[in-house]
Amino acid sequence: MKLVQKLSQSKKSLFSIEILPPLKGKSIQSIYDGIDPLMEFKPAFVDVTYHREEYIYKKRDGGYLEKVSIRKRPGTVGICAAIMNKYNVEAVPHIICGGFTREETENALIDLHFLGIDNVLLLRGDSIKTEPAFVPEPNGHAYALDLVQQVKQMNTGVYMDHDMKDAAPTDFCIGIAAYPEKHFEAPNMISDLKYLKAKVDAGAEYIVTQMFFDNKKYFEFVDLCRKNGINVPIIPGLKILSNKKQITTLPKIFHIDIPQPFYEELEKCKDDKQIKEVGIKWCIEQSKELVKANVPCLHFYTMGASEATKAVAKEVF
Repeated sequence: MKLVQKLSQSKKSLFSIEILPPLKGKSIQSIYDGIDPLMEFKPAFVDVTYHREEYIYKKRDGGYLEKVSIRKRPGTVGICAAIMNKYNVEAVPHIICGGFTREETENALIDLHFLGIDNVLLLRGDSIKTEPAFVPEPNGHAYALDLVQQVKQMNTGVYMDHDMKDAAPTDFCIGIAAYPEKHFEAPNMISDLKYLKAKVDAGAEYIVTQMFFDNKKYFEFVDLCRKNGINVPIIPGLKILSNKKQITTLPKIFHIDIPQPFYEELEKCKDDKQIKEVGIKWCIEQSKELVKANVPCLHFYTMGASEATKAVAKEVF
């Protein structure tokens, strides 16, 4: 079922989660262990992230270095199929630009269509660690907008081989990401909104935001979107801060702010246990305020750690 249908049919804020594929060589049981405790809250969908290949250099006999491609977390498509089969819940794979040619993207989308996966979240993706900036694959997409356009064309039966006749159209519901505190590469919010609107105009049907800890920034962002003609559902993304390291790493990696009242409470904590308790309490208050504002869904970046998310969901749903 398309997510926009679920969102439009619900009279209350829905619940959803995002998970990571397990590290290569690990069992899918870790995925089930992270989802099982949250099923009582009837997630509307489960997002499954995609992790592109990275490169490392291994020293070989003779002293030369060999460039080796590795994928630390493969299995996104298979995990989506397994989740839908086991839980009868919509699974949403992330599709990224990085590491794919247009043809490889098309083939991946065909596989998803055959599996009955109706929803995709389209992202440019991050640059790999060995690159100072994002570099697309040769004959690949440079921007998420390009991905949206390709999926939208496939939804009308237009494939890369224009000589194909009577090609079966796909029927994907297209989601995209947005940043209430502005994408770090955008010069300003107005520029960021311009490109966001271009993706919506090209066919994106819903938006999931980057995590934030200040609801005011989400509400202001939604208002700006509406004033700029972006009228699709905007799902807030939430993360439960759970250890001392995240106080500095989350703002650095995701370019977000930690509100001063929240930071002051975190500063008082003596260990990670107390930080997690404060993080859960803060997220409960965030969630309650968002639900009161009738947001379409609360999307939790669980990354497989369900205990804290369950503590929040029990108080909110």
